[in-house]
Amino acid sequence: MSGASIAAPLPAPAAASRGASRKVLPGFNLTLGYTLFYLGLIVLIPLSALVFKTFTMTWDQFWVAVSSPRVLASYRLTFGASFIAALVNVVFGLLVAWVLVRYSFPGKRFVDALVDLPFALPTAVAGISLTALLAGNGWIGQYLEPMGITLAFNPNGVVIALIFIGLPFVVRTVQPVLEESEKELEEAAMCLGATRFQTFTKVILPSIAPALLTGFAMAFARAIGEYGSVIFIAGNMPMVSEITPLIIISKLEQYDYAGATAVATVMLLFSFIMLLVINALQSWQRKRSGG
Repeated sequence: MSGASIAAPLPAPAAASRGASRKVLPGFNLTLGYTLFYLGLIVLIPLSALVFKTFTMTWDQFWVAVSSPRVLASYRLTFGASFIAALVNVVFGLLVAWVLVRYSFPGKRFVDALVDLPFALPTAVAGISLTALLAGNGWIGQYLEPMGITLAFNPNGVVIALIFIGLPFVVRTVQPVLEESEKELEEAAMCLGATRFQTFTKVILPSIAPALLTGFAMAFARAIGEYGSVIFIAGNMPMVSEITPLIIISKLEQYDYAGATAVATVMLLFSFIMLLVINALQSWQRKRSGG
């Protein structure tokens, strides 16, 4: 055996590390370059064109375009209706998620899949369906209108449409948190004499609060930019039921491109703010779940 070298097999950890060093995708530099190129082509260049077009206006022209009474009325409706719809979805989205997580019943999988319907359904179809239901001659509206309850072609219709498209965001955000929550803590609280309300407010709510806030922010951000499901049921009356995205479309149809981009830039600014809020809430949620 002298003078002969016998190649010993690599230890298991060394072999595993060598195999792990072989990446499935190309290296970091190539993938990062492709990512930045793709995001720049799809996201940054169009948004930059929007901002640059707005810069062709003077400050006075910009201020007149974004602060006219008709545009301000659309801001109030868009943000107000989005806020109300997001609040409603927080309450009922939590109830839907609770039922899907804590109870077993026939057709549960169907109901669970039904929650995602607003994701897959074209928004125009949603708007037409809601109008057919809630209009004065609709299946439901024909019974409500004689009682003085009008849900279509006014701000009420805007809120209902935004509730419809925003519900999945709350349910799908809260549902996994409820699935991972420890039921032993709830049982311990009840054994110590806590009421159901105390158990919910002191044990359950603090653990799901970050997810609820994230779902609220996502539903609110989604509702701000909604267009297709709203225009059919809103009535689109200036100063009453006209949303901001419709203002942008109207300016484009009038060839007022600078005015349209000015209003769109304001909406873009609010979208960036909501994006930062959502990212902060998600970071907080991860820290809470990790702790």
